[in-house]
Amino acid sequence: MVHSSTRPTRTPATADIPGQSAAAQPTLPLRLSTDIQGDVLAGFKKDHVQLILAKFKDRRRARIWLRRLHERIATTRDVAAFNADFSRARRYAAGEDPADLTAVWRGVAFTYAGLTELLGGAPFSDIPRGTTQEAFAQGAASRKEIVGDLDDSDPEHWLFGGEHQHPVHLVLTLAADRHADLQAALEEERAWMAAQHVAVVFEQEGNTLKDHLRGTEHFGFKDGISQPGVRDFDEEDPERPDYHRTKPGTRLITPGEFVVGMPPDHRWPAGLPGWMRNGSFQVVRRLAQDVPGWWGQIEQNLEVLKEHEAVPEEATKEWLASRLIGRWPSGAPVAKCPDTDVPTPPCADSDNDVSFADDLEGRVTPLFSHLRKTNPRDGLKPRRDGGPIVEEKGMLDGRRLIRRSIPYGRPYDPQGTPAQRADAPRGLVFICYQSDLVAQYEFVQASWVDAENFPDRRDVVGRDPLIGRDTDVSFPSRTGETAVCPLRFERFVRTEGAVYAFTPSLTALRRLAEGEVPIGGDPPSDQVVAGGTALRRFEVISSHKARFRLEGNNYTVRDENEQQLWVSDNTNPAVAGGTFTEDGDLVLNGPTGDVLWSLGTGGHPGATLVVGTDGDVSIRTADGDTVWHSDTAH
Repeated sequence: MVHSSTRPTRTPATADIPGQSAAAQPTLPLRLSTDIQGDVLAGFKKDHVQLILAKFKDRRRARIWLRRLHERIATTRDVAAFNADFSRARRYAAGEDPADLTAVWRGVAFTYAGLTELLGGAPFSDIPRGTTQEAFAQGAASRKEIVGDLDDSDPEHWLFGGEHQHPVHLVLTLAADRHADLQAALEEERAWMAAQHVAVVFEQEGNTLKDHLRGTEHFGFKDGISQPGVRDFDEEDPERPDYHRTKPGTRLITPGEFVVGMPPDHRWPAGLPGWMRNGSFQVVRRLAQDVPGWWGQIEQNLEVLKEHEAVPEEATKEWLASRLIGRWPSGAPVAKCPDTDVPTPPCADSDNDVSFADDLEGRVTPLFSHLRKTNPRDGLKPRRDGGPIVEEKGMLDGRRLIRRSIPYGRPYDPQGTPAQRADAPRGLVFICYQSDLVAQYEFVQASWVDAENFPDRRDVVGRDPLIGRDTDVSFPSRTGETAVCPLRFERFVRTEGAVYAFTPSLTALRRLAEGEVPIGGDPPSDQVVAGGTALRRFEVISSHKARFRLEGNNYTVRDENEQQLWVSDNTNPAVAGGTFTEDGDLVLNGPTGDVLWSLGTGGHPGATLVVGTDGDVSIRTADGDTVWHSDTAH
């Protein structure tokens, strides 16, 4: 059976959801979406992928090109149904892929420059500082300082996405089970692009590694295990609310963290134009991996640890490498298998039911490990002096990314062909989806992965030694309960290209092709904040002419040019966050929730905080009377 992304009309049957009978099937509306592109929530999950990065030369022809492509884009319904069939067939075949069930999928995303070219003007005009709008408009290369793309990862060395190169307007993704099917689809797409003057800037291939390396990245570790589940797409475990029914340990995240226009559960929405609803921001990164260099460094540091008697004498390089990753090569978590690798059976999902609650100081799974740096789970004690453990629901869940990465290049083999030697290109095509570039991808990269003192400890934890910059880490030593052994890790994963893009809905693709998307986005509107809303640092509530945010230890109101018009008069430096209370007061809170400062406008249940299009910010009673305003209209 062969599927293609010419949009099959098949509706997923009950059997498409593994293990469900008609009577037991839950309501999972996102599985039936014909508007959200298929790679975002369902995932193409193919062995062969090709990204075509291209630019437009003629707006009219670009829209003609998109009009035809729109009909070939895979939807969530298409991909979810196919994946369910594929998974069922694979279980019946004891873990072997079904040879007669194949598909070719297509997806497309546009950069800010690409949308500007398609529209004939900016896709949105309100671009507050510190928001996903700003990150998207600036592009990946301009954000190099934030995400750590410095030194040999600087954009000046990139193969695509750098300011010195041809601009990238779009990322066309083609994915197939069979290499021959992918090549046929590529020839077809290249011909249609050429006919409509859409010029190819760069092409990036990706292929699942073969045989015993299948499912791993080039360092030899199983990849893609810690994927979040999505509420209303994945089934909830009735015995364990907020978790995936068939994938123990996988939390269900509100879809608004990945799909624009659906409410996130821990932050103020980004304020994007309505036409972007059901879309998702895409990050594409080409990450080169120096395999012999990385493993050589592991061996050197293992010798250091043994010289200091910090590890067992029988510890191997795989033992140490697994502590840097947080998992053994098979995917087994170090937290559960501290002494040896315990592979998962071929037809079973890898173990994602990992807890760090009993390892808050990282004595088993180090705090700097890739697993903990990218998803702290239930083991995040943010400060050395104690305080509450950060709950996963809310703030941590809201940092999650949906990853769709795949290796590129041939596996390293010093005795193999030239394509397998040390200097041959190989690495990972990193792809992720999120609804907010700043609050999710950039936050994880800057505040966790590349932050030397995350989490805060007496002995500096260090950066993520897998994907972070050069770093010193504090390795937990067996010589004492709090003893550490300092190690030095250099960077052996290098960025060779990056793009920020937006993956529109099928509705938006049609409107873009027909020239129906308004330049500049939606007209400004008042932003109304209900009582009981948490206000977090640097989240922006913008009406275009007024931008209200908590920055530093005070609330501010800035205009459309980011000039400060009003600031609260708090002098307490211990602010952890803020709240617009149920009775209409604007307060600043300390680490334990105590009130450090108050505007003094309480006593008005049902009041709202209004960030107005005239530039004024006000608090109004339920009857509409103004209790307070910032006097910043202009």
